[in-house]
Amino acid sequence: MNTSAEIVIREAKDSDREAIAGVLLGAYSEYASVLPEPYWAEYRDSILDSVHGNAPIARIVAELDGQIIGSVLLFTSSEAAYGKPELGIHTPVIRLLAVSPGVRGRRVAVLLIREAARRSLALGAASLNLHTSDMMASAIKLYERLGFQRASETDIYNGSTLVKGYRLDLPVSSGLQTQETSTAQAGQP
Repeated sequence: MNTSAEIVIREAKDSDREAIAGVLLGAYSEYASVLPEPYWAEYRDSILDSVHGNAPIARIVAELDGQIIGSVLLFTSSEAAYGKPELGIHTPVIRLLAVSPGVRGRRVAVLLIREAARRSLALGAASLNLHTSDMMASAIKLYERLGFQRASETDIYNGSTLVKGYRLDLPVSSGLQTQETSTAQAGQP
């Protein structure tokens, strides 16, 4: 891909849902070999249900040369994101952050998280939440580098798998708030 091309971060259109599903399945398919088949099938179906459902308040995509290369879904609460009001998360939750394998390392995930944080701030939220598991070690490193802290009080189990809660306190996360525009030069740190 052209390294001088601009990555555009924007709200997805309804017509983008199939492309988003393709990015998600392409990115998450690496876990198909790690998870037992029934768990992978359930996870895959959950991904597709989230893409095609109406629960997210925002579907944010990254686009390069007219192609969707990344996405993240933003929900208003743990109830909207997971159907779990008992988690007590009443601020935005991101789910299904994904970047096409061929463009990883170009800060696409950072741009998507920044946009989700910006939108959360615009909603008046004091924090942004997410859940992940240890099998997503590189994602965890990214989240921690961006200032997300463990929120173990929001941990959940999916079968025997611990799904760890993380929270980013928005007022003190100036590193995420420095990018106010919705575009960035690809390849810049």
